[in-house]
Amino acid sequence: MSLLVGGLSLVVGGQLIYRAVLNEAVSRIRLDLNAAREIYLNREKHINVALNVTKLDEDFKSALINLDVNFLIPRLEDVAHEIDLDFAGIITRSGMTLCRMGSLPGSVKKNELINPIAHLALKLRTMVSGTVVIEQDILLAENPELAERARIQLLPTPRAAPRTEKEETSGMAIASAVPIFEDNRLLGVLYGGILLSRSKEIVDRVRETVFQREIYRGRSIGTATIFFKDLRISTNVFTPEGQRAIGTRVSEEVKDKVLDEGERWTDRAFVVNDWYITAYEPIEDILGRRVGMLYVGVLEAKYVDIRRHALSVFFLITAAGLITAAFLGYILGYRILKPIHQLISVSNKVSQGDLSPEIGPISKSEIGVLQKTFGEMLSSLRERDRRQKAESENRLLQSEKQASVGRLAAGVAHEINNPLTGVLTFTHMLLRRKDIDEEMRSDLETIAHSTERVRKIVKGLLDFSRQTKIEAELTDVNKLIQETIALVENQALVRGVLFCFDPAEGLPLRTLDRSQFQSVLMNIIINAIDATEAGGHINLSTGLSVWTNHVSKKGIEIVVSDTGCGIPPENLDDLFDPFFSTKEVGRGTGLGLSVSLGIVERHGGTIRVQSKVGRGSTFIIWLPLEEKAE
Repeated sequence: MSLLVGGLSLVVGGQLIYRAVLNEAVSRIRLDLNAAREIYLNREKHINVALNVTKLDEDFKSALINLDVNFLIPRLEDVAHEIDLDFAGIITRSGMTLCRMGSLPGSVKKNELINPIAHLALKLRTMVSGTVVIEQDILLAENPELAERARIQLLPTPRAAPRTEKEETSGMAIASAVPIFEDNRLLGVLYGGILLSRSKEIVDRVRETVFQREIYRGRSIGTATIFFKDLRISTNVFTPEGQRAIGTRVSEEVKDKVLDEGERWTDRAFVVNDWYITAYEPIEDILGRRVGMLYVGVLEAKYVDIRRHALSVFFLITAAGLITAAFLGYILGYRILKPIHQLISVSNKVSQGDLSPEIGPISKSEIGVLQKTFGEMLSSLRERDRRQKAESENRLLQSEKQASVGRLAAGVAHEINNPLTGVLTFTHMLLRRKDIDEEMRSDLETIAHSTERVRKIVKGLLDFSRQTKIEAELTDVNKLIQETIALVENQALVRGVLFCFDPAEGLPLRTLDRSQFQSVLMNIIINAIDATEAGGHINLSTGLSVWTNHVSKKGIEIVVSDTGCGIPPENLDDLFDPFFSTKEVGRGTGLGLSVSLGIVERHGGTIRVQSKVGRGSTFIIWLPLEEKAE
């Protein structure tokens, strides 16, 4: 029996080890691909930031207004040198190329073709950045050396899809273009980028950052490649001759899956001259077309050796265990089986809901450890059961508390509102009289100001107490945030606070009440402004995420972070309670966050807060994505 169990363990264990090692390799390569994508996108952001900074320079703008190419060309070359651009230029608002880096003043022809990313930015009158395909004639206009770099001979590659052309002359680049305005008048477009064809920068940075130049048996364990269509144009995969495998192509199977169907590919594959665990994902250009692929691969040999070593160790351990089990099984059988049967009986009682069964005397043998562990597990279960009951009670009390406060708030608000309106009306009527002295007028203005404050508190009470009907409409969340920022931007500038908004691309539309949701954003942003000193900044961003309490559901995430004073830990639990406020008396009612949470919850979402005293606060609004009808 022991031999049968041991043999079965070897077979099953061998399979488990094989799958574990393979899953580890696949998991790693997926994470590596995510990191490679971030490095790729960060290069794009780096270019974008540099161009935006350049366009804000008043001397640069003045030179553009005066078409002073003698100033603009050296400035372009300085920017290109600072961030390693391969091309950069300026086009006028009429669509003609004014100048390019490396060109001589007056050498640019009026009818020269313009870079496609600059053309799109001019057409849309807004910033454009991303991957762009540049034809040979445009590359020649930018720099003949770039056209030569982009020219790549297609090398014969087994299993690749058939292609009729013998060479690729177009290039793929990461670029950005920003329009330049003066008093809402478009002056032109500044653009720049790097040509990926034959470039080593990104793929080598992936190898250094992600794989940390790890060497196994004299070879780099990790490789990265950028494909234009199915053609390797930038890679640190080497041929047997020691050359970068520029011009080789991906297999037809991968091309169909990634380029044609737009899906990720993760599997083992033979890459040029060795087996790798590989991952591919499509690269889309500024028009949303799939024009290339990003690849990372890790050498399979390392994982094969790990698996072989683990199997050897597992075999030795299993063999030793079989011998030991056969020798001691007869002697220890009774002593082991008796407490085990007792534990089985206790387990049955636990499964029926009894969390306090009697385990019996603790054995002095090894099974005693199991009995003690089982007892600790029962204690943990009892403690968890106690905590769950306490949490349920707390949630129930909180719900009842909110309901009671809501009813009280509604009653108080309705009772106060009518006489309050009368007081305010008669106060303003008295203020219109000409026969009152200045002292009485000052007193009346104090009454009017205080009454207006009470009126705002009453309005807050009503907003808190009633479930306002949601007037839903399909809304672009990014656009709504930009509109809200525009409403409070002057207030922030007065306090010396800067805004930074990083909208996620491709964020789906969401059905919500624009007015109510804008009030939520306004409330949180104004709180952030009030908490931030001059010179600080407020960062807003959007994206897609999975909420911790909704692990199977994706949603839109809106993050508002400030560099303000922060919230003490003891106040975080009370933050959304009605009438709770850390502001000075007269500056807040303590109802804004309570009302905001109610609005978000009526949209199916929630709000989470993270804060550190002296370092700022972060409010995270999460709204679940709406399920599409089949």
